[in-house]
Amino acid sequence: MRHITVAGKLWYCVSQFFKTLLNFVTMRRFLSKLVNRALLTEPFAPIMDSEAGVHTNARRRLIVGLGNPGTNGSRHSVGMAVLEALAARLRLAESWHGDRHVSGEVIVSDIQDTQIVLLRPRLLMNINGVSVAKAAVKYSIKPEHILLVHDDLDKALGKLAMKQGGSARGHNGVRSCVECLQTDVMPRLRVGIGRPSGKTLVDRHVLGRFSQEEQKILSGVLEQSVDILLSQLTDKEDVQSPVVPPGGRPALQTGKQRVCSISPTKDTNGQT
Repeated sequence: MRHITVAGKLWYCVSQFFKTLLNFVTMRRFLSKLVNRALLTEPFAPIMDSEAGVHTNARRRLIVGLGNPGTNGSRHSVGMAVLEALAARLRLAESWHGDRHVSGEVIVSDIQDTQIVLLRPRLLMNINGVSVAKAAVKYSIKPEHILLVHDDLDKALGKLAMKQGGSARGHNGVRSCVECLQTDVMPRLRVGIGRPSGKTLVDRHVLGRFSQEEQKILSGVLEQSVDILLSQLTDKEDVQSPVVPPGGRPALQTGKQRVCSISPTKDTNGQT
């Protein structure tokens, strides 16, 4: 009888722990949505082919390095490091400039017949999508032409993978983009950072900086990442990309809007 009582108490404690954890995660997501709503006032409207054609005859692509502003060198902001490496390869490293209309830093340039917009959001990771949605509106870029670069816990450092749309897979920055753009068709370059070893907490691992040994691997990762991005940007077969890449769902055209919306003139800088 005593054994049953102890087991029952143990089960109760475990269930309460997971219930509390679930409530915390749910509350954090809810608060992120509230912040999106507080920052932005105008709903994001998906850009149609005819609308985009009015603004430009050339291909236009938005490449976004997801991360937290002011945290250069951290694993969570490796997407921004990739964009910096891309800018350096294109000899545009000194061309970054702040744009309050998109709450971020941008570079606008051309690669062959493609106009590219590089974006480093100045907002926190959980609301990076606000900056991405603003940039999409300002530069008339459809969600399927937005390439997100972000860290991936499930891949070891040194591993890279392209993902053509689909779920956020637990990544808060990608989730914010999906909510704000009202679609998950955006292709992504996933940069592996690996999971923590021993008893290191995931949050501490993700927000921590790469070790000296990891830095040696990272330099090669950045080079490979830039090669992949340039290949994606100069792919002639991508001139007429499908409305919905494999694994993605289309942007909402009618019905209830999501909580994230945009205001192209309001600027809010994230703090670390």
